[in-house]
Amino acid sequence: MTTESPRHTVEKIGGTSMSRTEELLDTVLIGNRKGADLYQRIFVVSAYAGMTDELLEHKKSGKPGVYALFSSAESGWGWGDALSAVADKMFAHNERIFADEGARQSANRFARERVEGVRSCLIDLQRLCSFGHFQLQQHLLTVREMLASLGEAHSAFNTALLLNLNGVRARMIDLTGWRDEGQYTLDEAIERALADVDLATELPIVTGYAQCSEALMGTYDRGYSEVTLSRLTVVTKAREAIIHKEFHLSSADPRLVSQDAVRVIGETNYDVADQLSNMGMEAIHPRAAKGLRRAGIPLRVKNAFEPEHPGTVIRSDLDAQSPQVEIVTGLKNVYAFEFYDQDMVGVKGYDAEILEALKRHKVWIIAKTSNANTITHYLKGSMKAIKRVETDLSNAFPTADISLRKIALVSAIGRDLGSPKVLTQAIRALSDAGIEPLGVHDLLRKVDLQVIVEPDQFEATIAALHKGLIEDWAAAPQHKLHAAA
Repeated sequence: MTTESPRHTVEKIGGTSMSRTEELLDTVLIGNRKGADLYQRIFVVSAYAGMTDELLEHKKSGKPGVYALFSSAESGWGWGDALSAVADKMFAHNERIFADEGARQSANRFARERVEGVRSCLIDLQRLCSFGHFQLQQHLLTVREMLASLGEAHSAFNTALLLNLNGVRARMIDLTGWRDEGQYTLDEAIERALADVDLATELPIVTGYAQCSEALMGTYDRGYSEVTLSRLTVVTKAREAIIHKEFHLSSADPRLVSQDAVRVIGETNYDVADQLSNMGMEAIHPRAAKGLRRAGIPLRVKNAFEPEHPGTVIRSDLDAQSPQVEIVTGLKNVYAFEFYDQDMVGVKGYDAEILEALKRHKVWIIAKTSNANTITHYLKGSMKAIKRVETDLSNAFPTADISLRKIALVSAIGRDLGSPKVLTQAIRALSDAGIEPLGVHDLLRKVDLQVIVEPDQFEATIAALHKGLIEDWAAAPQHKLHAAA
């Protein structure tokens, strides 16, 4: 790869933004850029919105896609019909974005070749696994990766083709491992793919999924494109990583707090980004952020459709000048899983057994509290999975009393919440709004303050904490807040 380091950036576009193709050409991809300004950038693209849901399973509803149907012994040929529906969806998308007949046919040929190649592979695998020596379960992660890669390959090919039609010298960089004969680490795959790219005169469009020896989906599942972004940034020694979303990284959801009151964060650090991920509001996957953090490379989160706005910069070396909440967010449908056993006092092993059951049934732990005889986990996951955890633990600890209730968890997050007036002001803001919290967690590592409330108070709690800890905090001199406390 030829580049004058560290001039270039590595930029990722999410699936929702990718689906707004014409707007992207006018903002992020081309916009007002001309000549040399079009280059010194590497783009990592996600699949178009909804495509990965069709290929795997719906991220929210769980509706089965091709993978879920294939992995189910009862599905028969249902997965084949679902794969045909994916191909039709790809062709329909090509129809929308390519006015040129030749370009559209080229895009359709590419999509058809990939889809039918996968279909042939799955038919062969299904036939092979009809023999007892071969178990389908052993191959499912590979199947999941291969199916997921279809979406990214489709969008990367189309984006490179569109850019070339618009006079930009773009090249698809296919990291999906399609027909590769060797197995490489992610870093090796990146180096090989970019070996002959001149960033001064070419615009690489890289698939968000990368086939590599680390088997990204085994660790990150659908967060793999952010890992690709991170490693591309580090391996190529870029000056900055950029994630383009369809919204700004703001102090609260503008649907819950007045649009006039919400503000773009502007700058923060990776500690805050990690806490956002824990609340399901990822700026970047924590493990993907780790590489950028260690390399000292900043991450910028921008609104793809407001290209002139600088967005929010996340840096590893940015400390707070004073205690301040930067964002209020949370999760509405959380389960408080309370495990009580009088025999727990002074006895080891309870916690390990609970954690093992939660891991076994793939339940996401958001927060945890404990005392002498009670351990409470705040969980995000399906009721079915949590009930299985409850059954396992009831069998392991027959004298335990296990209870489950729905709650909402709201988190006030900032680089440094070490001042006691942050907690005092939070309690005051909740009281002024008539909200009685079920619990408050003020942790030793002063990055977030967690408030537990009834689900029907979720929106009001976010609005109250945003007003008390962000709007009023910014408007009033700090000594007045301290005096009021």
